Amino acid sequence: MAEDRSKQILTVYKGATKVTAGKAGELSVAITGLAAGTVVALGDYKVTFSLNGAELAKVDVPAFTVPTPPPAIPATVKSVATADGATITAV
Repeated sequence: MAEDRSKQILTVYKGATKVTAGKAGELSVAITGLAAGTVVALGDYKVTFSLNGAELAKVDVPAFTVPTPPPAIPATVKSVATADGATITAV
């Protein structure tokens, strides 16, 4: 049987600093504000559940890398014919 987490709060720490916390009963929280391409090592962040101010043991967050968005798709593409092909301009 799964543990009842309906009154517990999931909290994220970076070192001794509290980064974010969810609401009672929520099983996920988001770490935000990291730049694209940021590499986070195992244990850079830790999570714990708390109940009435008492925290359980902190657990390492697995390593992850913040994705880098792909380049924007060109909105405008123009071609100008040349003697042997074309010059393509994309914006």
